[in-house]
Order: sequence, then C-alpha cells, then structure tokens
Amino acid sequence: MDRLREMEVFVAIIERGSFSAASEKFGLSRAAVSRAVNSLEARLGAQLLARTTRSVRPTDAGVAYVEACRKLLDGITDAESHIATDLANPVGTLTITAPVQLGQRVIAPLINAYTLRYPDVSVNAVYLDRPTRLLEEGVDIAIRIGHLEDSSTYAVRLGSVRRQTFASPAYLAEHGEPRHPRDLASHHCVSFTGVSQPLEWMFYENNSKIPVRLQPRLIVNLAPAAISAAEDGVGITQLLSYQAATEVSSGSLVPILRAYEPESTPVNLLHVERRGTSGKIRSFVEFVTETLRNNPHLQCESGLTTEGECTPRQGSRELAGHSETHMQYLQPLIQSLDNSAAMRSSR
Repeated sequence: MDRLREMEVFVAIIERGSFSAASEKFGLSRAAVSRAVNSLEARLGAQLLARTTRSVRPTDAGVAYVEACRKLLDGITDAESHIATDLANPVGTLTITAPVQLGQRVIAPLINAYTLRYPDVSVNAVYLDRPTRLLEEGVDIAIRIGHLEDSSTYAVRLGSVRRQTFASPAYLAEHGEPRHPRDLASHHCVSFTGVSQPLEWMFYENNSKIPVRLQPRLIVNLAPAAISAAEDGVGITQLLSYQAATEVSSGSLVPILRAYEPESTPVNLLHVERRGTSGKIRSFVEFVTETLRNNPHLQCESGLTTEGECTPRQGSRELAGHSETHMQYLQPLIQSLDNSAAMRSSR
C-alpha cells in the first residue's frame, strides 16, 4: 500500500471511529487497515492511535498528524479537480511556432478558429523559418517541417511535403520546358535559399542523386519573392509543394521535372507534455490535427495529381470528419479564404 493510501486509511479511521468502518470504505480487510496504521507508526516512530477493545482515539501525535494528512489529501483533491477543469475548459497562454509561409497559408486560419472556440486561451503565434527549442524558448507547440532529432518532445505526424520545381506558363512558352534536370543549365533560374542551395539543385533518378550546378539569375531568401519572380517569368524556381499550392491552383505556376523529385519531407506537430497533462495543449492538438491531416497540400507521400497538388492519403477528404463544433468556427474563415482567392484570380 502506498503512503497516500495509508494516510487516507488513517484519516478514515479517525473520522469513522473504527478500523472496521475504514475497511468498509476502501474495500480492504481489517488486517490490511491494521498494517497501514502500523506502517505509518513505524515510519514516524510514534504511536498515532490509542486502541482498546471498544474504541479507537488519536494520540497527541495522531491529532497533529491527521490534520497534516487532511491538508495534504485536500490539496491533492483540489489539484486533480483543477486539472480536470483545465482539460474541459482550457485557460492560459499558448505559444505556437510555425514556418512563415506555412503559418500564413495553413496554420493562421486554424489558430483564428481555435481562439474563437476557446475564448479563455490567449495565443502567442510566432512564425519563424528556423527550428525552435521548445523548452529553452518557452514554446508549447511547434509545427516543424523536416526529420526529427529532439527526443525530449512528443510528435504528432500531420503529413509530408515535397521539394518541387516550378515555372510560369509564359516562361515555358518562351523558353521551352526542361525534360531532364541537366537541361536547367540552359535556363534562367531563381534560387530560394530556404529550400535549395543557391548554386546547386538536387534531383533524384533511380534512387541516385543528380546534382545540377546553376548560375541563377536571382537569389532570394523568401518564398514569396521566389514565387513572384517565377510568376513574372524571371526564371524557374524550387519551392516546397505547399508554398506554391495557391499559384498552381490558379495556373500562374506549373510544376515541372516531377519524375525527378526527392522523397517527401515529414510535417509534425511537436509539444513537450504528455497527452492530457495540459488542457490548452491537448485542446489545440485535437482541434487542428484532423484538419491538417486532411489538407491535400500536406499529404505528399502518395505522389501528385495532374494539377500539381499533393494527393491525399487513400480515403481522406479535406476537412472530412471534423467535428461540427469545430466546423462552425472554421467555416466563416474558409469562406473568407475562398473569397480572397477568387478576388486574386480575377485580377
């Protein structure tokens, strides 16, 4: 019997007035109750109960000890009640990090919906194109693209993305479409340093690497700059699949050299606490996981559709299965995003 249960048994003996009543409360034998008291007295080196054939009463040491036990047990009950309340109605500040463009295009609308669903949680959203150290930097949740190394965090797999090569239809009409990575030597290129080496792009053929040396017309360190340059016909660029999803859907960019793409890169949600230990963390993980797993732009393990988007896993449907409670907050935001996309395509 552990020490806390021994304390509970001792308090029950005092409150109910007998060993038998305490044994009935906990479903224990009278011998087990006696052993619990003996164990406490042996540990403390003091007699806690004065026993006769007709009554049980606490000694002076027992009176002091039972009050200490009550305070301790009441504190544990309060803590458990507080945690249960926190899980049902999360409160506090939640710090979340994500890559900049993934945050803008995918994560931010979900954070907006989460804040509407849980008004007692404040969110500090930090978008950075670098890995964060969760414990050292006070981060609760990180959305990370790449293979994991930090074993001190807990990971929820959300999907995967691919490094892809893109060009505008106008550029391809003027310069032709490269059929093999080595053809890029005769093309204008825009290097985005967040995805590829500026002077060398890596492709794959029959599980072998194909490094291609470049003399880029433009080198940029932001994905939107690379997208804009490619749309304007400056040259061919490389991006992660989700970064050009909107432009591929609108037709302003076209994926090329798809037979030579590398393996997919995992996307994970990281946190530092075990499931259920924090209401704010647990609620956010449950709120966003299903939606992100059904986002086709984050499901690149099964190849690509003819439109250039990543193919969802077998049987998955975007936003399918999301709870009605979550959807009532997500739907206005989804409609807003659709309207914005329609306005952009009409310009």
